[in-house]
Amino acid sequence: MSWLSVNWLIAATDEPVVRLTPQARIVAAILAVGFMLLILDLIRRDRLLERYSIVWFLLGLAMLVGAAFPVLLELIARAMGVRDVTIALFSIVLLILLAMTLNFSVIASRQSKQITRLAQQSAIEGADDDVSPPPSTEAGEHDPLRRHTPG
Repeated sequence: MSWLSVNWLIAATDEPVVRLTPQARIVAAILAVGFMLLILDLIRRDRLLERYSIVWFLLGLAMLVGAAFPVLLELIARAMGVRDVTIALFSIVLLILLAMTLNFSVIASRQSKQITRLAQQSAIEGADDDVSPPPSTEAGEHDPLRRHTPG
């Protein structure tokens, strides 16, 4: 075996490594708090519904916990069987984004069906209004649909 392959085998058996410096942890915590404040502001301005904000707020909270306790990231990486914490973190974020994309696609599909149904109902109601009989006319006016009887 060459020196390179032995080195790779030794590196593969090492424990997960956290490469978060104190400065990176502070920046990550500030970004997480800023993200959660942004979510609260979007709710306050009625730009984001509460039912969707819960997921985003929980993700911001997870970011804050990950920045404050990098040991938890090590535990997650070890549970996943991944040597590098950044790979584990990237994998988790990718899975969360995929799940959220699927969830929002389902919501968009449901809303598209509702919009189509409402447009069809509105068109039917508009057609019913066009077919309804005209309002009765006063005695002196000429009604073209009314038959004239000699009298």
